[in-house]
Amino acid sequence: MISQWNGQFSCFDLVARTNSHARSVVPVGDIEIGGDDFIVMAGPCAVESERQLLQTAEAVADAGARILRGGAYKPRSSPYSFQGLGVEGLKILRKAREITGLAIVTEVMSEEDVEVIAEYADLMQVGTRSMENYALLEALGRCGRPVLLKRGMTATLEEFLRSAQVIAMNGNPQIVLCERGIRTFETATRNTLDIAAVPVLKTVSHLPVIVDPSHAAGVRCLVPILSRAAVAVGADGLLVEVHPTPDKALSDGEQSINFREFRDMMDDLQPYLDLRDKRTQPRLVAVGGTD
Repeated sequence: MISQWNGQFSCFDLVARTNSHARSVVPVGDIEIGGDDFIVMAGPCAVESERQLLQTAEAVADAGARILRGGAYKPRSSPYSFQGLGVEGLKILRKAREITGLAIVTEVMSEEDVEVIAEYADLMQVGTRSMENYALLEALGRCGRPVLLKRGMTATLEEFLRSAQVIAMNGNPQIVLCERGIRTFETATRNTLDIAAVPVLKTVSHLPVIVDPSHAAGVRCLVPILSRAAVAVGADGLLVEVHPTPDKALSDGEQSINFREFRDMMDDLQPYLDLRDKRTQPRLVAVGGTD
């Protein structure tokens, strides 16, 4: 039970809601995650080419996304899979930001890459496999850029929050939590979306919480459904994989949706967003980041 955590908040006291009912707002440029707006981050799993990314950036921006996602460095489950374009991919992401005005979120896999990626990214993503890479988390704490921290696929919520604590205790309170599904015995989906994690995390932590329906589902037809569920339980946003031609994608095509499907999903979300609880709550604005 949640009440049983009361005596254990010392493990993650910097990210716990122990002293106030206030919730943090994490600024990413002129965007506020955890504020009144529901923030959608969308884009391809991997940056494959300039044409592919610019097409996607314009499409998702037109449909209402605020942040462009795209992997320049890709952690893959097979050594034979596409590993990303590296710095060239980061340059393409920067060009997309200049053209569309979208903020950029991209994954950082190693503490050695933090400095260079911070030159391009507005939001630094920690992938599921890196959730317990404490050297990386410490470097991100010192970096000052806002961090999107994904839950490890086998991590408990307490372990998840302990990782957030590492970032915070190294000087960076600008953390967004991401529930992306956990590994269970079920094989119908790639992972199992722990939908209850959203309200639990928002009860015990002041940090914003978003949902990644793409990795949770593993199949594109479920992405809009899980997205609606995320809104219903109070998530602060989504991280969605979108590709111009998903069946030809170099990575995660089976869970990516195309431009039309993304626009339809965004339209379908609106009634759910209109019904969201609009009760005014005190907020904490995270500070300490760099421009």
